[in-house]
Amino acid sequence: MAFTLELDHVTKVFDEFVAVDDLSFNIPEGEIFGLLGPNGAGKTSTIRMMIGITVPDSGAVRIFGEPLGGGALSRRLLNRVGYLPEERGLYKKMKIIDNLVFLARLKGISFAEANRRVQRWLERLELGGWSNSKIEELSKGMQQKVQFIAAVIHEPDFMILDEPFSGLDPASSLVLKDVLLELKKQGKTILFSTHRMDTVERLCDSICLVNHGRSVLLGNLREIKASYGHSSIQLEYEGELPQLGDRSLVAVSNDFGNYVEFRLVPGGDPQKFLEAAMRSAKIRRFEMVEPSLEEIFIDTVDSTKAVSRG
Repeated sequence: MAFTLELDHVTKVFDEFVAVDDLSFNIPEGEIFGLLGPNGAGKTSTIRMMIGITVPDSGAVRIFGEPLGGGALSRRLLNRVGYLPEERGLYKKMKIIDNLVFLARLKGISFAEANRRVQRWLERLELGGWSNSKIEELSKGMQQKVQFIAAVIHEPDFMILDEPFSGLDPASSLVLKDVLLELKKQGKTILFSTHRMDTVERLCDSICLVNHGRSVLLGNLREIKASYGHSSIQLEYEGELPQLGDRSLVAVSNDFGNYVEFRLVPGGDPQKFLEAAMRSAKIRRFEMVEPSLEEIFIDTVDSTKAVSRG
């Protein structure tokens, strides 16, 4: 299997703060990979090492099978990478088209080809009528789409996207989701870091969850979810359901208004729970489901906190 990115026991320390601690993971070619974690977990520090902004204190970073260090080789490797930072880096007083053509030209693209690509991308992301508008005149969501175009205008093989859906409304998020899937079909490799667990579940093949700079959950997303089994239940009911507070039956419960989602304790029998629930409430819907990635995320981070306190 060919890997686009390989992190091999990477560590990064700032003064006495360990931002990234012995982190290892690989991303196969043509995969969408999610780098997840709470604020301050080390995601941005990891990304900065992937693109050569900083270098690891120990360990190695390889892109397209080659070590990322200094010199001409690293510059050639990074020319095949597109980076969308969480913080926007556009020239606010410039027009959209001038911004994007300028950035494309920095990548060695001819003026005519840069114009062609920019116009195509503006139409694809529904910005065709705004090409002569200044960046400062755009909404946050529109600026985010322009920043995305800047990251992919040179047709990179590997895209690193930090919070790519930030500021986008639902319709624009769907457009960007479709674009990412199109790029994947073209064989592109995509890493994105986000707090939107629903997006990760829909798009990612594999994930790495980091906390305090260390990997606490890594692997194929389907396999991770399957390993948790179908111990989560979605329940719609009328009346009272005292069992929801019974910690000998229910580990976690969340009331979403229209329904309640809860997870049984290990070894809990859903059939016995249903029988007990029917004695005290009118059940409209009872469905066994896989735990959401958000639940797995919270459980894993909480478990890591408990271990560190212990």
